[in-house]
Amino acid sequence: MDQKNLILAIALSLAILLGWQTLVEQPKQEQAQAELERQELAAGRDPDTIGIPSLPAPGQAEQAPVATGPRDRAEVIAEDSGQRIKVETRSYRGSINLIGGRFDDLTLQNYRQSVEANSPNITLLSPRGSNNPYFAEFGWLTGNGAVTGGGQTQWASNQSKLTAENPIVLTARTDDGLQLTRTIAVDERYMFTINDKIENIGTAPVNVSPFGRVTRVNTPETRGFFILHEGPIGVLDDQLHEIDYDDLEDEPARPETFESKGGWLGFTDTYWLTALVPDQDEQLDARFLFDTTSTGAKLYQTDYRGTATPLAPGESLERTNRLFAGAKVFKTLEEYRDNLGIDRFELSIDFGWFFFLTKPLLNVIIFAANWLGNFGLAILAVTVIIKLFFFPLANKSYRAMSAMKALQPKMTELREKFADDKPAMQKELMAMYRREKVNPVSGCLPIILQIPVFFALYKVLFISIEMRHAPFYGWVRDLSAPDPLNIFTLFGAIPWDPPTFLALGIWPILMGLTMFAQQKLNPAPADPVQAKIFMLMPIIFTFFLAKFPVGLVIYWTWNNLLSITQQYVIMRRMGVSLGGGKTNE
Repeated sequence: MDQKNLILAIALSLAILLGWQTLVEQPKQEQAQAELERQELAAGRDPDTIGIPSLPAPGQAEQAPVATGPRDRAEVIAEDSGQRIKVETRSYRGSINLIGGRFDDLTLQNYRQSVEANSPNITLLSPRGSNNPYFAEFGWLTGNGAVTGGGQTQWASNQSKLTAENPIVLTARTDDGLQLTRTIAVDERYMFTINDKIENIGTAPVNVSPFGRVTRVNTPETRGFFILHEGPIGVLDDQLHEIDYDDLEDEPARPETFESKGGWLGFTDTYWLTALVPDQDEQLDARFLFDTTSTGAKLYQTDYRGTATPLAPGESLERTNRLFAGAKVFKTLEEYRDNLGIDRFELSIDFGWFFFLTKPLLNVIIFAANWLGNFGLAILAVTVIIKLFFFPLANKSYRAMSAMKALQPKMTELREKFADDKPAMQKELMAMYRREKVNPVSGCLPIILQIPVFFALYKVLFISIEMRHAPFYGWVRDLSAPDPLNIFTLFGAIPWDPPTFLALGIWPILMGLTMFAQQKLNPAPADPVQAKIFMLMPIIFTFFLAKFPVGLVIYWTWNNLLSITQQYVIMRRMGVSLGGGKTNE
C-alpha cells in the first residue's frame, strides 16, 4: 500500500461501511428478531398477541375522514374550534382537542420551513381529517376494553388557554361510574406533563390500565439516507430501538412488541421528535405497529399500556405521563434526560456508529458557535483544533509522503529499466526503500485514524438542528443545505433550473481545486492507469460533494488548505521539490 491519499481512504471507507451495513448489521438484526420470537414461543406466548391486546387497533379508532376526503388542517381546526383549548408558549402555537384530550395541533414558533423570512412555521401535529393526521393521546383502559380519557371522551376545561405559567385542569365522567381529572402543564420548550387521576364513583370494582399512543397517518417524506434513522424509535427494556416505516409495513400482522419498565417511544424525523414518556416506574407493554384506515391510508402507531390495577368503589389512581413534541435540540434533550430521568433521551438524535466522537464534537461546535457567534466560524475553528490534535500523526504521514516523493525520479527510472520484468522491478523497489529507510506504508495509519473524525463531523452537519438554517457569510444562508449557487447558471445570472447532477456551487469548486493541489504534493501512483484515475478523483468528488451540506464542504476545503500548508512546509524543510526529487540535486 504505497498510496497515502486521504481521498482513496475515504472512498474505501464508504464502501466498507455500506458493505458492513448490508452484509453484517442487517443479518444480525434479523437473527436477533428471530431469536426473540423463538424465545417467546418457547415461553408459551404467541408473538402476534404479545403487547397490548386490550388497546383498540388504530385502524378501528382513528379512521381517516369519510367521503369528503382529507382537508386543510386549518379548516379542520376552525370547524371544531369550540372544542379546543389554545396552547401559547414561547415555542408553541396550537390547541388541544377536548374530544379525547388529543394533542393534535402544534406549530413550532422558532422554526420555519425554509430560510425565507416569510416562510411558514413548522407544523408538527395535525388533527384527524386533515391531509396528514399526526397526534398523541393518553387515557385509561378498563377491564372490558373500553377507552376512557382518550378516544371519544368529552372533556371540560377550567380555562380556555394553556400557557407555561398557567396549567389547565380537564374533567370528565363516564357512564359506568368513573370520574376523570387531568392536569396539563407545559414548559417553555417542548415538554407537556399530563397528570391523570381516575376515581371509581360507581358501585362495582373495575380494572384500569394507563395507556398512551402516537398515531401518524400517511408515510412522511424522509431523506432516505442509510446513515439517518427516521421512523418509530424508543428506549425500551434498556435498549434503543429504531424501526423503519417499511419494516413495519412488511409484516402488518406482527407489530414490534416490547416489555419495559419506563422508557420512552414515538416517532423521529431528521430534526423533530414526538415521544411518549410514561411514568418511569410503570411496567409497560409497548409496541410499534402498522395498519390501514377505512380509506386505505397507511397508518403507523407507537403505543404502550401500563399494568392493570383493580379499582374498588371509592378508590382512585393517579399516573403522571409526559409528551415531548418539538425540535431535537441536543442540550434540551440532555437536560430532560438528566432532570426528568428519561434514559438516553438524547439518542433520539441519530449520532451513528461514531457516537463516541459525534456527541463530543457537537458539544465543541456548539460551544465554539456560542463564543464566535457563527456556526461556520465554529466549523473552521474546530477544524484547526482537530488538525492540532492530529498534528504529530499528520507530520509523520506527510514526512513519509515527502520521502516517497523525493524518490519519485528514481522510481520512474526503475519502472523504465524493468518495464518488462515486474518481479525484478518490485525487488529493486523494495531494496531502494530499505537503502533510503523509507516505509511506504508509514503514512497510511495517521490518515486512517482521521477518517472517523471526518464521518463524525459529517453526521453533526447532517443531523443536528443547531446547524439547520445556520448562515455563514455571503451567499451561504444554510450550512445544512447544499451550496445554493451553480456554475451552470452562471451563479444565478441565467434563469434556468439545470438537472440535479449538474448542481455545482462555488464551495464545491474550491474544494475540488484544493483537493487537486493536495494531490500534486503527494507521490504519484506507480501504475500509469491508477495515476490517471487519481487525477479524476478531484473532479468526481467535486460533483459528489456538491449535493452535500455546504458546511461539510467548507470544512473539507479548509482542512485541505491547512493540510497543503503543513505538507508544503515539511517538503521545503526536507528539500523535496514539487515535481519530485531533492531540490539540491
